[in-house]
Amino acid sequence: MKQALTDLRRKLRRRPLAAVVRLSGPIGPSGRLGRALSDQSVAPAIEAAFAARPDAVALAINSPGGAAAQSAMIAARIRRLADRHEVPVLAFCEDVAASGGYWIACAADEIYADAASIVGSIGVIWAGFGLHELIARHGVERRVHAAGERKAMLDMFRPEDPEDVARLRRMQDAIHAAFIEHVRARRGARLTERARFDGSVWVGAEAIGTGLIDGLGHLEPVLRARLGDSVRFVEFGARKGLAARLMGAGAGAALGSDLAQGVAEGAEARALWAQWGI
Repeated sequence: MKQALTDLRRKLRRRPLAAVVRLSGPIGPSGRLGRALSDQSVAPAIEAAFAARPDAVALAINSPGGAAAQSAMIAARIRRLADRHEVPVLAFCEDVAASGGYWIACAADEIYADAASIVGSIGVIWAGFGLHELIARHGVERRVHAAGERKAMLDMFRPEDPEDVARLRRMQDAIHAAFIEHVRARRGARLTERARFDGSVWVGAEAIGTGLIDGLGHLEPVLRARLGDSVRFVEFGARKGLAARLMGAGAGAALGSDLAQGVAEGAEARALWAQWGI
């Protein structure tokens, strides 16, 4: 009955409605990476987009990736709402939809990209530094007191422990398997033998042949072709503050919190973008 009323409202509406949710930035827990995408931060926009009873929801994705759990939570929220409201979801990859960004894109029923978009990177990575020799040369003594044999796993100021590396690899393999399962479940028979799950990336023009995307296209023309030229676009999502727009996400965050933390978050976010040449 509820769905019948929703369908009736759509039919009575003079112009079709496309709800646009912009998901731009690295993905991580709230408070990390400046204005990172997290399930908590994007939930209001996603919920509002589906509550508007649109004819379609469009995800404009521009993300280099980040935290796996947050990526999975955002994707799961999109699917729950899409199934509940019976609304088609289309993802549009902009500069980058890599790693966690592609995880979110797979929540859509269809994925489109620009010919020059970067998509894929279905893998898991951890990176750090080994500084134990550096501090030893400068006479610095590292003091760590922990309850729990593995509590100080992969401490950058101590020599690397093979058992720590093996444990990290087991964690990565489990996350990687979940990522692959999500892609296979969402893309299904559209995936071809050219699709790889080893962290490879493709530009949009190549990605079509792998089945990772459905075609080349931009948000507005694709939705006009789908819903008609009279379609009305309504965007959902919080706007960045003036400081964040002028100075970058990390610097903007620093104005309202600890300066050092803000600078570190901004540097981490820029590093995620930099690996894709952006």
